Amino acid sequence: MRVLVTGHQGYLGTVMVPVLRAAGHQVTGLDIGYFADCVLGEFAGDPAGSAVDLREVTVEQLRGFDAVIHLAALSNDPLGALAPQITYDINHHASVRLARLAKEAGVSRFLYASTCSVYGAAGADLVTEDAPLRPITPYAESKVRVEDDVAALADDDFVPVFLRNATAFGFSPRLRADIVLNNLVGYAVLTGEVKVLSDGTPWRPLVHAADIAAAFATCLTAPAADISCRAFNIGTEVNNLTVAEIAASVVDAVPGSRLLITGENGADPRSYRVDFSYAREVLGFEAQWTVPAGAAELFTEYTARGLTCEAFFRRFTRLPHLQGLCDSGVLDAQLRRISASASA
Repeated sequence: MRVLVTGHQGYLGTVMVPVLRAAGHQVTGLDIGYFADCVLGEFAGDPAGSAVDLREVTVEQLRGFDAVIHLAALSNDPLGALAPQITYDINHHASVRLARLAKEAGVSRFLYASTCSVYGAAGADLVTEDAPLRPITPYAESKVRVEDDVAALADDDFVPVFLRNATAFGFSPRLRADIVLNNLVGYAVLTGEVKVLSDGTPWRPLVHAADIAAAFATCLTAPAADISCRAFNIGTEVNNLTVAEIAASVVDAVPGSRLLITGENGADPRSYRVDFSYAREVLGFEAQWTVPAGAAELFTEYTARGLTCEAFFRRFTRLPHLQGLCDSGVLDAQLRRISASASA
């Protein structure tokens, strides 16, 4: 299959591209390059691709592909809260526009990276894909809007599918430090503390980046009738954990670390447990990675690749990195590239 991956130079895309290639697909990338140089340690390199702002994609750039895997987004709740209109412009409007252009270009499959955070404050009950959607951040709200708008484009020749990923974890050469397990392990490695700012009670469903990649690969070749216009929760019930339980796994993985639950940020309203059985039943997909295994992997990679405080808190954390690109004149206030060094 000829596959275009948007966001191929991001945290998930860098893990996904080798998985797709190993499955025999011809992969091309499309990415503005915000995080292209945010690499920890050695990296094998990217597929051929285009440095294009998602808001400026043309139909000609989509012709000739059998499928589009759409990962590109502003993937950060604090950033969404700081600049909600930019989040909606990129995550919602540009994503729906991309789907329309893909359909016009003759692309037959459109795989969209949605999120389990669309369920919002769902509490302790397991939520299925049919549960009410209660997004409580601009990031999650933008995902709901894309699902609704892209579903309206579906027909016999254009098959969209929505993969609602649990919170990602695990090592990627293009690291993200601002997601819960990656953050807790990094903080523990650098400071000796596993520091939880909430009260530790919120539920989180987690899934390894490699499992997300495997789920997308599965949907590329699944029968169209099984996936068209459907949403799938991607993860495993084993990884439905409270933040305190996640933190305990980090203490076990990082020698000499100690747990510190400060509660200074109070109770986080984002709390939900997810049922992943639909993907098992329809796709035959089973996530493989557990949180303890992921914590151990992260500890090994962080220490072997020489993670530093500067890299962890700035280079691999979305909000300060993007702010740095703006401050240095690489991006404008709307996060558009204004110099050739935008990927720096």
